[in-house]
Amino acid sequence: MSLEKPEPSATADEVGVTDDGLDYDALEALVAEHVVDRESHVNAEAFVVYPDAVQATLSTLKEEAGFDHCSCVTAQEYEDRFESIYHLKKFDDPTQQLSIVVPTTKDDPVSESAEPVFRTADWHEREAYDLVGIDYTDHPDLRRILLPETWQGHPLGKDYNQNQPQIVPLREHANPLEQDHRAGEDSDTMFVNIGPHHPATHGVLHVKTVLDGEQIADLEPDIGYLHRCEEQMCQGSTYRHQIMPYPDRWDYTPGGILNEWAYARAAESMADIDVPEYAQVLRTMSAELTRICAHLLALGTFGLDVYGDFTAIFMYAVRDREIVQNILEDLTGQRLMFNYFRLGGVSWDVPEPREEFFENIRDFLDGLPHRLEEYHDLVTGNEIFQMRCVDTGVLPPEVAKNYGATGPVARGSGIDYDLRRDDPYGYYDELDWDVVTEDGCDNYSRVLVRMREVEESAKIIDQCVDLLEDWPEEEREIQSNVPRTLRPDADKEVYEAVECAKGELGIYMRSDGTDKPARFKIRSPCFSNLQTLPEMSEGEYIPDMVASLGSLDIVLGEVDR
Repeated sequence: MSLEKPEPSATADEVGVTDDGLDYDALEALVAEHVVDRESHVNAEAFVVYPDAVQATLSTLKEEAGFDHCSCVTAQEYEDRFESIYHLKKFDDPTQQLSIVVPTTKDDPVSESAEPVFRTADWHEREAYDLVGIDYTDHPDLRRILLPETWQGHPLGKDYNQNQPQIVPLREHANPLEQDHRAGEDSDTMFVNIGPHHPATHGVLHVKTVLDGEQIADLEPDIGYLHRCEEQMCQGSTYRHQIMPYPDRWDYTPGGILNEWAYARAAESMADIDVPEYAQVLRTMSAELTRICAHLLALGTFGLDVYGDFTAIFMYAVRDREIVQNILEDLTGQRLMFNYFRLGGVSWDVPEPREEFFENIRDFLDGLPHRLEEYHDLVTGNEIFQMRCVDTGVLPPEVAKNYGATGPVARGSGIDYDLRRDDPYGYYDELDWDVVTEDGCDNYSRVLVRMREVEESAKIIDQCVDLLEDWPEEEREIQSNVPRTLRPDADKEVYEAVECAKGELGIYMRSDGTDKPARFKIRSPCFSNLQTLPEMSEGEYIPDMVASLGSLDIVLGEVDR
């Protein structure tokens, strides 16, 4: 069966695993000396641990219980304390989830860093320090990541004064070579700024690069140029009517419907909202159309990165993407900011005449195999492309896991992880399709994964069209009955994620009994994936680094949030 999960490798003793799910009592006993309390979140149990026991707790759970995926780190401030939450999963089975809650006092918000255990905690904790104000001891480089170093205060803190003037001085006499730790009397290193305004950086990304001869000796992605306070905006908006239009703006390439689903899944879990089966099919079909759009754009822009020219690859990809956007426009009324999902379902059914709409989809699907052959001729079969991509940007699977990489980046390193199959939602578990992996671990493999995923998305869409065509008219329910105003119980917490085009897009929310979330955290796949760039680039040439960056398919709006 295509959706059958491969047998997991025996990397852990399976502590706490039963036929009925996780035995949280056994897991608590494993780290009992560090646990001071226990909480129940919507999606998982949570252990409250001492601030100086973070590394010991996470190391034990990783090595002895198999929690090898730190999917997200959430920081927040209460009236009486600060809190860091480490959302743990398993790559072998993401339905096995556990949260580690680390409270600190208001007057001394200091907690041990998780970075020595999970490398992905590096950027997540820097973001927590930057926006909330928690200090992480033993962190290798704790400084601001989204805001300028001279910024005063922490914007998500309760005492932050939004009206205070912020002065960001121009360091006109700063010497960037002073930051080159490899510089010395006998050093041949050179500091190079790439971006933030450069076509190959896919937005306003600044890559600080140190060259040793022609090879990269050190590299640091500098983000935050497009920070738009997205989490704070959601915290000031109502669950049902005001938040839902906003996810389209996170990944402003055609990832909008996938972003909408991430929020919908989290909010529906928190408010215990069911979605009609017919609406689930509509969601699944529209999501896969969006995934094709996103992958075609990724392929086209990657061609520009590798060849450095306005090539046929880009033009072909845009041509085919345009067809899919026309279909999505017919369905949603929009070409970019779709706003098609609603809590409890979708906004409306497929357009009339239904036969014409389905025919347009089938026409695209029928022509897709030929188009993919063209792409393989132009891309994967091209000798120059292979020279630039094979064995460059190598990302071993264990390194990818340590950084929390997901999506095509992880699957291009042989990691068989896809939330559509492994943590099913929508209508995916009722359909016949395959999870695509490649074990080359390089730029070439990541391209192959995206191209093959277009084929799998087409299979899913074709099955959804068959279902929608035959669905009895009297049973075409597009929305469940949702209260006009949602007020989840106070202190209800949830973390849910979906498989968007770029990887695991997760949402953490905490309610306070009002119609707006007390905390809203966006787990961006691009944010975690981009952390792997230094690992992929060391020892490579700059053109190879540009190809590696393109293979990550990042969107800076989603990275900076």
